[in-house]
Amino acid sequence: MTVPVQTSPSRPAPAGPPARFEVAVVGAGAAGLAAALALARDGVATALVGRHGPPADGRTVALLDGSVRFLAVLGVWPELAPHAAPLAELQIVDDTGSLFRPPPARFSAAEIGLEAFGWNVENTRLATTLRAHARTTPGLTLFEADSAGLRHGSEAALLDLEDGRSLEAQLVVGADGGRSPLRTAAGLQTRTWSYPQAALTTLLAHERPHRDISTEFHTRTGPFTLVPLPGGHRSSLVWVTAEPAAKRLSGLDDRALAAAVEHQARSMLGSMRIDGPRGLVPMRGLSVARPVAPRLALIGEAAHVFPPIGAQGLNLGLRDAAALRDAVFSAREANRDPGAPASLAGFGRTRGMDARLRGAAVDMLNRSLLTDLLPVDALRGLGLMALTAIPPLRRAVMREGVLPRLGAPTLMR
Repeated sequence: MTVPVQTSPSRPAPAGPPARFEVAVVGAGAAGLAAALALARDGVATALVGRHGPPADGRTVALLDGSVRFLAVLGVWPELAPHAAPLAELQIVDDTGSLFRPPPARFSAAEIGLEAFGWNVENTRLATTLRAHARTTPGLTLFEADSAGLRHGSEAALLDLEDGRSLEAQLVVGADGGRSPLRTAAGLQTRTWSYPQAALTTLLAHERPHRDISTEFHTRTGPFTLVPLPGGHRSSLVWVTAEPAAKRLSGLDDRALAAAVEHQARSMLGSMRIDGPRGLVPMRGLSVARPVAPRLALIGEAAHVFPPIGAQGLNLGLRDAAALRDAVFSAREANRDPGAPASLAGFGRTRGMDARLRGAAVDMLNRSLLTDLLPVDALRGLGLMALTAIPPLRRAVMREGVLPRLGAPTLMR
């Protein structure tokens, strides 16, 4: 049995024999950082491997209520809250031109007893805040280098780093992104797909206040979404459209792009100004048949990739991180090796199901917008009208969207 050894969280891990840990998390994005913090804060000797910072691409994340609860438990939320805007209401506008176009639908978080469905914060600030906490968390050792390979032993896995060091862990967590080397090396089966679209992202300043309302226009080329940012007169943009059009828009100067955004938004927020960097995100998806292998568990985009629709991607990754913490603690309580198949079986089953259900919903919405078949338009319109007209159904869907009740991780309840 591997004996965990804790090293200083603020000093580089020493060269020489492999340092030993219960869990090694590979990947220093938001999901990996959250998983490492959740484990270390409760006494699990944890290593965090990775050095890549987030790009400044004008992207934000709408952290749903369960994710905010998780970050609050980790002690991160108080620092993020002043830089986040509440999403108190969601407005959906059908702009497809369909014969079955329903009237705009509005959903209020107050109806399900919440101040907000979630809180919108810039990705860069989220990652930077998580990283700062990781540097000062006892029991969490940072290896600021890329992983170079994973070898399996009977009682532990040996992780090699590109700088020549190595470490040993009973469980390795792959949070190393959509092109995960750990997933590839483990031979885990994946399914990938793409859409004939791209998403333009940026930050906007606008004349009229957003009043904490997130607005999503459903168009024939994809959703066009304006999400509130702090201050009342700033929002983040996710404009999903045909790939050639997205590339053309991304090449416009700030004045021309702001005018295009204002036109697409029907001037509902008045005049616009580009107020941050831009990003162009490919519209693709990835799923893993089973996010576990011997001594390996995948979380975040290593396990599932979503197009930027419906605020599902990172929130799902944070649920992975919280659920992984539960799996490790269940193994501890049963005096089991956290990397053993029996310890990972439940995690693999529940996380795989959650990802498949969310992925199917996002895929169905996006594909329904791209087709002009009248029966599809009718079903989409009737569904939105039913949500508007039937309060119990509306409340059930809102609650499920914020946090699934079945199998919700402990730190998100």
